[in-house]
Amino acid sequence: MGLDQYLYAKRYASNSEWTSDEKKRLFASIVEIANASEFVVSDFATASIGINVAYWRKQNAIHNWFVQNCQNGEDECQESYVERQKLAELRGLCRAVIARPSLAEEYLPTASGFFFGSTDYDSWYFDGLAYTADTIDKLLTMPDDWHFYYQSSW
Repeated sequence: MGLDQYLYAKRYASNSEWTSDEKKRLFASIVEIANASEFVVSDFATASIGINVAYWRKQNAIHNWFVQNCQNGEDECQESYVERQKLAELRGLCRAVIARPSLAEEYLPTASGFFFGSTDYDSWYFDGLAYTADTIDKLLTMPDDWHFYYQSSW
């Protein structure tokens, strides 16, 4: 048991006549992989593909940031959309705290919770910040039609 955190990247496609050929091909691929062609009964059907692009374990400061900045303070293990600008903001905060650890409590405070792990500002905390910043660097290079979503479980 404990705080598990996931960031997903999702890409949407459609078979509508107004959709680009690339999105139509993506839609057809998703439908084929899902073996669902017999269920597509609309010319406006949509499909999505998603991948888990980041995973954290008991990184409660990162979780707290997502809850406060992307989930309107609601921590109900719900999936929430995360704007690219927000990811860039989180990356900047992680780098700032790594450079100046005295900013940790102000910029990325830890949060206690049911099996959320330690609230110490120790190597586990700073390793999580480094992983987060490095991961976001990579994610922000993804094409703009990929959208990001955060979800946790505890």
